[in-house]
Amino acid sequence: MAREFSTVGVVGLGTMGAGIVEVFARNGIDVVAVEISEPALERGRATLTASTDRAVAKGKLAPADRDALHERVHFAVGLPALHSVDLVIEAVPEHLDLKQRIFAELDRVCRPEAILATNTSSLSVTEISVATTRPNQVIGIHFFNPAPVMKLVEVVRTVVTSPEVVADVEALCARLGKVDVTINDRAGFIANALLFGYLNHAVAMVESHYAAREDIDAAMKLGCGLPMGPLALMDLIGLDTAYEILDTMYRRGGRDRRHAPVPLLKQMVTAGLLGRKSGRGFYTYERPGSPVVVPDGATDAAVADGARAIYAEVGIGSARSELASPAVVTKVGIVGSGTMATGIIEVFAKAGYEVVSVTRGAEKSATVCEAVKTSLNKGVVRGRLTEADRDAALGRIGWSATLDHLADVDLVVEAVVEELSVKKALFASLDEICKPGVVLATTTSSLPVIDVAMATHRPADVVGLHFFNPAPVMPLVEVVRTIRTSPEATATVRAVCAALGKTGVVCGDRSGFIVNALLFPYLNDAVKMLEASYSTADDIDHAMKLGCGYPMGPFELLDVVGLDIALAIQRELYLELREPGFAPAPLLEHLVTAGYLGRKTRRGFRDHSHR
Repeated sequence: MAREFSTVGVVGLGTMGAGIVEVFARNGIDVVAVEISEPALERGRATLTASTDRAVAKGKLAPADRDALHERVHFAVGLPALHSVDLVIEAVPEHLDLKQRIFAELDRVCRPEAILATNTSSLSVTEISVATTRPNQVIGIHFFNPAPVMKLVEVVRTVVTSPEVVADVEALCARLGKVDVTINDRAGFIANALLFGYLNHAVAMVESHYAAREDIDAAMKLGCGLPMGPLALMDLIGLDTAYEILDTMYRRGGRDRRHAPVPLLKQMVTAGLLGRKSGRGFYTYERPGSPVVVPDGATDAAVADGARAIYAEVGIGSARSELASPAVVTKVGIVGSGTMATGIIEVFAKAGYEVVSVTRGAEKSATVCEAVKTSLNKGVVRGRLTEADRDAALGRIGWSATLDHLADVDLVVEAVVEELSVKKALFASLDEICKPGVVLATTTSSLPVIDVAMATHRPADVVGLHFFNPAPVMPLVEVVRTIRTSPEATATVRAVCAALGKTGVVCGDRSGFIVNALLFPYLNDAVKMLEASYSTADDIDHAMKLGCGYPMGPFELLDVVGLDIALAIQRELYLELREPGFAPAPLLEHLVTAGYLGRKTRRGFRDHSHR
């Protein structure tokens, strides 16, 4: 039988500590809430009161239950108040020496059988435990913020933590209505080890002016379905906290450069730009502690700086203003006959553009035409489109098997096979056929756009226009400018994206663009974690879905995307960036070699043969 915890102590009543107090008190457990001083204690009490009052206002907590909750909490200054509790959870700032001092004092104050737990998200639980005479009764219980809402708890055992203590804490998590994943003591545990490499990479994109902060955040929210973009999330976490976590993981986790804090992060922390809590971070907020973002002019500056940086690299001076006027586009040519081309044809036709679809023959055109009709009919059946709108969209599409019919279009979107030689040959032909000033766009997701552009005599007019699949549904388009792309071409395709009802995010011509460059290294890190036998695929998926709010865990997503596609993208990233941490995980390569490619072969990281 697991032990019964009747009284729990919580040390540190910041946002996390106060949230942990609420979790226990909500579940009928008496809590002794401890702080270092009366003012700190009052701040913690106010945080708890504000949280429970919000829950009442939203109808998630009855007033009587709120009052009973508060009656279960005893506030006190100083650790001696914890002398009779069954369990103590420490939730003070992430400084090892501070935590060790607290645990040494808790060891002296608490009953011999009491369990001592740390809520650390990155420090070594083992190093904390050795400050006591009872390291076998020390464990990590890592809640996620906000603790009353987030379902995940990482239970972190050291090499000497008693199995009984682990079992007791697991049972306690179940009593609290939490999902626990039990893991060994390693830098970052599961969620932070996977999350913070991704966040750090996003900061590096800002630092290098690769893309604007809003574009990076929009790309990951719209392209991956994440609840927050990485930079907004950094502001929520606190840039000082993020820096400490990254620095600790870098020093403890084998000095992986992906966890070495980007210099910009340290500069912002030094300047007091800590995120929401200070009122300024990557974004500017209405006031310290407010979630309301206010305009600060930094976006336009970031875009302009990025353009200047790109042009400066090749020594041709400053870029012209990003406020260049877009060209008028009324007629669009779309080349290709695959799923992506079909979806793009539908998107443009529904948005009111005259479309010329060019394929390699009448048979291909008929197939594409039928696919577009089928998709539009589904829209009518589902009530998303009227019959008149469907007929009008179909009436705007012309079908052709020759590129010569693109002579009078205003924009060409290429969506043919992902082979550079094929695309270069196509763009050379378009260069001869299309009128001057026409923007030529490639939908490549992995090839260098500049290679395609230089197959023409008009590289200033060539841009990447990376739609996401399925194009009629996905709201994101990555607008990829090369060092030769003109501001007018960029402005034109951004205006077209807006007219399509899509969000266009602008970035430089680099492998993976924004979404794949941030997403696939994270997936690769998850494979490495599994490969090292640190945790199971199920627990890693649970950690990222429940702890970070991701719509799918990394292994679920890999099986859907296809392991062969993931490996190809990761290889491209590694070849271009030469970052050791981007080297494809051997396990991923082995599974692809074995033909285990995910759902499409009914076997990937999981067996899908019976699903």
